[in-house]
Amino acid sequence: MKLLLFTCCLLLIISCADKKTEIKKPIFLIGNWIRVNDKKGSSTFEKWNSELKGIGYTLKEKDTTFKEILSIINIKDTLTLKVENVNKTPTYFKFTKQTDTSFICENLQNKFPKKIKYYLENDLLKAIVSANKFKIEFIFEREL
Repeated sequence: MKLLLFTCCLLLIISCADKKTEIKKPIFLIGNWIRVNDKKGSSTFEKWNSELKGIGYTLKEKDTTFKEILSIINIKDTLTLKVENVNKTPTYFKFTKQTDTSFICENLQNKFPKKIKYYLENDLLKAIVSANKFKIEFIFEREL
């Protein structure tokens, strides 16, 4: 009887143990994207590989006018967007909301942007970078 009680208690403890949930990564980003709502004379691209490492850059004719290194990393069981090559040190945006086809990440201490939203809509990759009342919308289509 004691063995049965012990076994039941052990099973109860094991079943109540804190189970880590697998973090779903935003694989919808993977691919080569070109901005369709760019300023005339400029072409902006984002390229994301299967490890969720990316590069974003803007060309004006053949000159690179902007370049950033992007990566989705896991910090303390939280997905984080790491942006490099814009400021002297990397800037980190913590994921605050996520679905299978979207995510929002934030860094309220950053001057601009404070919030970044990526989402897939009708085969278009959209991104909104914002702070307070100012925002910039990026609309990308997949490069063929």
